[in-house]
Amino acid sequence: MTAVPPGVRAPVVTERLVLRLFTPDDVDDRYAYQRLPDVARFLYRPPLTREGCAESIAARAGGTPWQADGDALLLAVCRAQEPGVVIGEVVLTLANARARQAEIGWVLHPRHAGHGYATEAARALASAAFGRLGVHRLFARLDVLNTASVRVCERLGMRREAHLVDNDLDGDRWGSEYVYAVLAREWTS
Repeated sequence: MTAVPPGVRAPVVTERLVLRLFTPDDVDDRYAYQRLPDVARFLYRPPLTREGCAESIAARAGGTPWQADGDALLLAVCRAQEPGVVIGEVVLTLANARARQAEIGWVLHPRHAGHGYATEAARALASAAFGRLGVHRLFARLDVLNTASVRVCERLGMRREAHLVDNDLDGDRWGSEYVYAVLAREWTS
């Protein structure tokens, strides 16, 4: 049985957003952006099918116990004035339970890009990771061509720790990644 990690009360509310667990009613909203090739290209995988979105939501809708490597908290990002409409998602994955390291990620529907929603949602999730979950180090891995996510990492105060060259194959294109990170003692937001 899964649950929201202790210390994280869903939903997480910011000035303009509500971050909440996905429900089966969110499948079409999630599929609307997860099916887009321009979204999937930075995730090193093909676009998701509607069935794939439904299966993923069903598997993660209850949250996670947040105890073992790989446990993940996937939250729907909704605007506060429309909490039933999903515009994107944020995810926190426990990469190393012993070392208290977690990976953060975000995906927004392109039609909602450019409004600061990704930064606002990622900042709220990072604050929960450090303040409520006891994370020591938070990192993000992103395609070097994903300049919007580079800007999010930098706005969050994360430092670029690595540039991995041609480390993943995306179809017939070699992809390179940046790794950004911030420690709990450095977190100021």
